[in-house]
Order: sequence, then structure tokens, then C-alpha cells
Amino acid sequence: MNSKKPIYVTQPYLPDLKEFYPYLEAIWESKNLTNGGIFHQQLEEELCRHLGVKYISLFSNGTIALVVALQALGIKGEVITTPYSFVATTNALMWNGISPVFSDIEPASMNLDPKKIEAAISGNTQAILPVHCYGAPCDVEKIQEIANKHQLKIIYDASHAFGVNDGGQSLLNYGDLSTLSFHATKIFNTFEGGAIISHTAEMKRRVDQLKNFGFVDEVTVVESGINGKMSEINAAFGLLQLKHMPEVHSARKNIAKTYNIGLENIKGIVIPEDNLSQTSNHSYYPILVDQNFPISRDQLYEKLKSEGIFSRRYFYPLISEFPMYKNFPSSSASNLPVATKIANEVLCLPIYPGLSEDSISKIIQIITTSAE
Repeated sequence: MNSKKPIYVTQPYLPDLKEFYPYLEAIWESKNLTNGGIFHQQLEEELCRHLGVKYISLFSNGTIALVVALQALGIKGEVITTPYSFVATTNALMWNGISPVFSDIEPASMNLDPKKIEAAISGNTQAILPVHCYGAPCDVEKIQEIANKHQLKIIYDASHAFGVNDGGQSLLNYGDLSTLSFHATKIFNTFEGGAIISHTAEMKRRVDQLKNFGFVDEVTVVESGINGKMSEINAAFGLLQLKHMPEVHSARKNIAKTYNIGLENIKGIVIPEDNLSQTSNHSYYPILVDQNFPISRDQLYEKLKSEGIFSRRYFYPLISEFPMYKNFPSSSASNLPVATKIANEVLCLPIYPGLSEDSISKIIQIITTSAE
């Protein structure tokens, strides 16, 4: 058995614990642990400035944020979405009684293909739920054109897209709403957490009511809300994390650059465009292991695993292949040829601050020798 410390796809960035002590002391002294305390309010303000958005509502996690976003826009019927994502994207639809309609993705960006979306629209379609996969921007202009033409709402699952700009502004400013995940594995984390980005004060008020049981004031409840509030401890950790974002982004950028150089000339290894982009947040580092590589993707996965390197076939299998979704008409592989191909080739390599140069070199070497 390999006795060395395992290397995973991602690990949370954890600042020095001593930096967190003053926040904890302030929380204990105030005895305000939740319900929109001072750190909660401060984190919302600082995230708006950092991300370049007008309104943000913090949540206990990204999945609840997605569930509430759909509620806030009153979405019913059918929603067109991608099969190539984490299962929470589609689970949020099902929790709202909404039927997912899967549409295929583009081979380069691995995001919803606008050319395929329009063909999936029916009389029951009310919204489009794209994902900025690995933080790579969707074709927001074309998707908006389709939504405008058919009077559809757009909710972007931007779980991977923290800090990404597109067209000179935050990617989070597109669509009707965008949601974020602050899970421990994300670039920016609050241990667990999430957020909804709104574009008007009115929508933020509605979102904030929905995440707090539907309360307007102490005695007034106006709708069937949920408990999605972020605690003061999570918010405080987020404030501390935010101070370290420049070094986090720099570390990820340098790791991606090293991978790009080390893997660029290996036959059968395809490096997606976003890995090479100067504007990428490098939330993940996916590669595609195609038919020109001497061994299969799964064989390479197992080879890395035998060396204590736990890469991830992310996203495999497709959401549309899970038991609760596979019987939808849009779930057939023939409807999703690009997503099916990429799901069978993708392998996400470790990328996180603290990943040593020796570890990166070892990963590149294993892939290189496997190609010989």
C-alpha cells in the first residue's frame, strides 16, 4: 500500500488558524451566531465589491441557493439544462417539481451549445439553466438572444465561476439570476456556503425572504420559504478567505501554466481552451484522454490512483445517466453525443494552492511515460 500522503483533485485553502481567532472571539462576544449578523452583512458588501455585482444573498450552501433561485423566479414546467455538471444542478429542478430537458454541449467550452438549445424548447419550457463549466464562460449573448426570443428566464449555475469576467464585466451579471457555491472544494469557500446574485433591490428582498422561511418581519410570513441562511462563523471564514484571493488565484495560475507546458505535446492528451486562457480562474484542470492515447482514460485514472494521485472523472457519468434521470426522453446518448464523448474522456488533475512542484512533476511524468 502507498504510504505517502494522497493527492486529491482539489483541497480547500486554509489560512493560518490564528488569523481566524479574532473573528471567533467577536462572534462569541456578540452572541450573534446567525440571522444576518455583522459578519454576514460585511461579507455581502465585500463580495459585491470583489465580484463587481450589485446585490448578493448568502446561503448555507450552493444547492439551496439553486432551489431558491428557481422559486424566486416562479419557474415551473420544463427547464433546459446541461447533462454535463454536478448532479445538484438538476436535483434543484426536481426539488421544485420541474422537469429537466437535457441539451448537448459544445466540445470546446463544454458548456450548453446555443445551437442545440432552441430545438429543445417546447410549449412547457420556462427557463434555461446553463452551467459555466469549470469556470469557462457560456456563450451568454447567444443564450440571451434565445431567451428573449422565446420569453424564457435564465439562471446561471456559476458554482465554478467565482471571479471570472467576460466582456469586461463580471460573468455573474448575465442572466436573470446567478448562483455560486462556496463549498470547501471551491476557489473561494466558507467551509459550506453559497449565494444568489440579483440585479435589483426588489429581487434581493424576495430572495432574502425565501431563504428565511418567508418572513418579512417578526409577525409576517408571505410565502413558503426555507432555511437557507449562512451562519456568522461561515461568513467570518469567508471574510478571511477573501483577503487571500490574490495569492490563491496566482498559485492556481502557475500550476495550470506548468501543466500546460508539460502536457502540450503529448499525443492523445487534449488541453481544453479554458486551461490556456489568461482570464480563467483555473477552478479545475480538466484534460481529455482521447483515442490516440495508448491507454484508456480509466486506465490512466487507475495508474495515477496507484501512485496516490486521486484525479477525478469529472463529470462522469452524465447526470442524464443516473437512475432518476435516465428515462427522460432527452437523456438518450443519441441526443447528447458530445457530452457522452467528453464524459468518457475527461480527467481532472489536482490543482490547488499548496500542491507542490514535486507533485506536479510526478503527475506530468506519469502521464508522459504512459504515452510512450
